[in-house]
Amino acid sequence: MAYRPSKRTKKTLLGGGAVVLLAGLNAPAALSFATEQYHAYEIAQPEYMARYGAWHGVEIPKEYRTNAIHAALLHTGKVLIIAGSGNKQDHFDAGTFDTVLWNPKDNSFKKIPTPEDFFCGGHAQLPDGKLLVAGGTARYELLDGEVKRAGGGMRVKNESPDKDIKVKKGSKFRSPSGMEYMSKFDVTVPRAKREFEVAYYENGQMKPWGTKITAGEARVFVEAVAEGPQSVSTDRAQYEIEGLTGKDADNVYGLAEKITLDKQDFQGIRAAYEFDPRAEKYIPVAPMKEARWYPTLTTLQDGRVLAVSGLDDVGAILAGDNEIYDPKTKQWSKGPFRYFPTYPSLFLTKSGKLFYSGANAGYGPADKGREPGLWDVEKNTFTKIGGLNATDQLETASSLLLPPAQDQRFMLLGGGGVGESKKATPRTAVVDLKQNSPAFKTGPELPQGTRYLNSVIMPDDSVFTSGGSSDYRGRGGSNILKAQFYDPGANAFREAADPTVGRNYHSEALLLPDGRVATFGSDSLFGDKDNTKLGKFEQRMEVYTPPYLYRDKNQRPALGDGPEAAAGDGRATFRTDHPERVVKARLMRPSAVTHTTDVEQRSIELGLTKDRNSVTITVPKDRALVPPGWYMVFVTDQEGTPSEAKWLRVD
Repeated sequence: MAYRPSKRTKKTLLGGGAVVLLAGLNAPAALSFATEQYHAYEIAQPEYMARYGAWHGVEIPKEYRTNAIHAALLHTGKVLIIAGSGNKQDHFDAGTFDTVLWNPKDNSFKKIPTPEDFFCGGHAQLPDGKLLVAGGTARYELLDGEVKRAGGGMRVKNESPDKDIKVKKGSKFRSPSGMEYMSKFDVTVPRAKREFEVAYYENGQMKPWGTKITAGEARVFVEAVAEGPQSVSTDRAQYEIEGLTGKDADNVYGLAEKITLDKQDFQGIRAAYEFDPRAEKYIPVAPMKEARWYPTLTTLQDGRVLAVSGLDDVGAILAGDNEIYDPKTKQWSKGPFRYFPTYPSLFLTKSGKLFYSGANAGYGPADKGREPGLWDVEKNTFTKIGGLNATDQLETASSLLLPPAQDQRFMLLGGGGVGESKKATPRTAVVDLKQNSPAFKTGPELPQGTRYLNSVIMPDDSVFTSGGSSDYRGRGGSNILKAQFYDPGANAFREAADPTVGRNYHSEALLLPDGRVATFGSDSLFGDKDNTKLGKFEQRMEVYTPPYLYRDKNQRPALGDGPEAAAGDGRATFRTDHPERVVKARLMRPSAVTHTTDVEQRSIELGLTKDRNSVTITVPKDRALVPPGWYMVFVTDQEGTPSEAKWLRVD
């Protein structure tokens, strides 16, 4: 899936002749040129930037330019940009997987060795500051007409209770009729389970003790050795596995599922890693039980992480097999069974339940798992929430927990129809979960129907939204070069400076510790309005400086030395030369964003006291409101001007 931003470029006014040029030339082209020149001059003026903010490009050395599919802010202040194979089949085939670490402080870059194709995986912040990265790509899709060799899932059985059996990539599965298929991946088939059966009576006689053997099972994607329709199989058959000998050959065999020439979707991987921000490297942990491509990873109140949805190892959407990662044991366990489309937006609420906004990234039927609601993970019950309009346009929508988090109000913005639909909605809606019977209420509309909108919570309690496109995957030159702020108190939008780089599918935006917003990526399917030229991945980065940073820098609040972690009572004291400037304090969780899905970001109101040379903040004790982990502490003045953030760990 791909998009490309518009080719509009930022121009600079040369001298003061634009007005003369505008008056003296009548041709439409000259008029357009002069208008653009004047606009470039206008947006560079201090008065304009103080009202609307400004965008600036980031200089990226050629060797560090990458296809930003995922972006996460680390507690070191650096940004992890993950491409994996970057939606490039040739990179996948070559095993060329990419991760870049960017330091916004000095604009330095570093390549990180990337052990798996994390393209379209999931991620979540862990209590110790590491980033959990799980899932990704095992195989690229083949569309209808591209499939030359029949393929599908092969269930591999192991009837031996004594050992696990590894079946290597490339092993042949042969049916009694001579049909041959080759495994595309290594697979380890677990040993059979031996269960003791109790004695029992039958017809007045007691039967002896015995054992019951339940074969172990794994699944692997296989592809026909020969091309053509003769290798299509819809009949159940048992397959011997070439290369196994002796008892292994007797105990281990394949059972074919449907093997066809139909479209073959992307396939997921089970791999999971923790990225260590201090060592700046990936560390392997136990793999997931299920392979996942397009999963959501959501942090729970105890610091564990729930992995939900995704396409599995044969390209089918998981029916509801979810699992939970424990960062203490580095192991996965079975989670509550519930179906969601891929990349569902699931947010931890103050009740400990998960709010599903209905926003998702697409794979799955249009009539299943699309309705918003509240999921009680412990009881595995789901309560639907109504009141939403344009319910057929939740795919590629943006959603977030409005600041401050204590208010428990969630917002949904934009979105589009399922699949390749041209539908896009300007709808926004807000739901207050503190109400007895919560329901969505319609909010102010976006300037136009928008898919793939990036939305970022700001330190002054506003929400900054930018980019997106009005058509599926940026078709028809449909990038939206607009940005705006949403004010939760006024329930209204206000204008912001226009970005110069379009952002749609495979784009990200996140808040930096200095109060700016960084934007990455965009993967247009086409590069022109007529859809005749294939798009190119947008590797430019652009940073937005909000109006609050164009106020008097000498009056900006500032925090000095303070603790690394909040005390047991939630308190942390920071030195400051001007405590009188500090009016509010916020605790902001760093983003981990992909595919318009960022369920990590949240802003928590803090208790605040001051003395002559310090401020003391108090973190709420409720871990459903403040999950354990590293946070940014911002203080703001009366006008909403924020300090630079200080990092604080909440245990």
